[in-house]
Amino acid sequence: MATRNIYETAFDEDVQCESSSNTCPECSGHVATNAVETVCEDCGLVIADQQIDHGPEWRSFEDDDGNCERTGAPLTAARHDRGLSTEIGCRTDARNNALSSQKRRQLARMRREHSRGRFQSKAERNLAHGLGEVRRITSALGLADSIREQACQLFRSAQRENLLLGRSIEAIAAASVYGVCRCHGRPITRDDLVDVARVDHSGVTNAYKTLNRELGLPTQPVAPQSLIPKLASELDVEKRVRRRARTLAERAHETSITNGYQPSGVAAACLYLASREHGESLTQTQVAEAAGTTSATLRARRAELTELIDGEVRVASV
Repeated sequence: MATRNIYETAFDEDVQCESSSNTCPECSGHVATNAVETVCEDCGLVIADQQIDHGPEWRSFEDDDGNCERTGAPLTAARHDRGLSTEIGCRTDARNNALSSQKRRQLARMRREHSRGRFQSKAERNLAHGLGEVRRITSALGLADSIREQACQLFRSAQRENLLLGRSIEAIAAASVYGVCRCHGRPITRDDLVDVARVDHSGVTNAYKTLNRELGLPTQPVAPQSLIPKLASELDVEKRVRRRARTLAERAHETSITNGYQPSGVAAACLYLASREHGESLTQTQVAEAAGTTSATLRARRAELTELIDGEVRVASV
């Protein structure tokens, strides 16, 4: 039986059904037709669908017949008004002709009043500021548009749950980006986020804990192997060292030695061991600084990895 796609229904496409004189070819039951499909009301058989052409309208509304579009930008969650705001020009008209000084002064007054009336409340003004901060952070980190859209949706959810009260808007915006990256398994550290955010490390950490606790984010633990490519690129090591470090990180992740430990410390220890095996001249301090951890943490994780590797070698020899 054909099923109905709810994403193909617009706001006015599922409202009044019209009765049809035809009968169902399967059960001879009553057939009803709406703007989307023709369906039997007795057995549920979809006889016909897609009665509305959802494709583009190849019709030009300009003199040169060169532009066949009459729609604007798509709706986006990255804007407080979903991208439906109006922009008032300043120097030229619709035909790209220069405006007179009187007309420019009039448009300047219109832009001023328009900017004052854009926000209907203080909550909407805070939403616009927070979404702008999310767009800035995602652009500085080079994240995908899908990450940006979901981070904006998460910020909207935080405001809807009154999580902005008594907290910094910039911190919630940065925590929204970090939370979405964690949900998607993106290898981004809080130190990288703090470098481009307008809050300190503690602000991002507290805001992320609030979002995770109140909204129940489906975040997964950070795997050490996901941090190996970035760490190896910063230290400029050979490909064989990268492969060996990733193998060590995956093996450590399968065991229990990574439980409760900092993922960057485990990744640094794996890369340091791999560099020692292949004769790379990397020091503990260099690797620890690149990973954002300490040399003591690196040595502790290295000792555990060395014990794991030695144990596997002994088992294999037996």
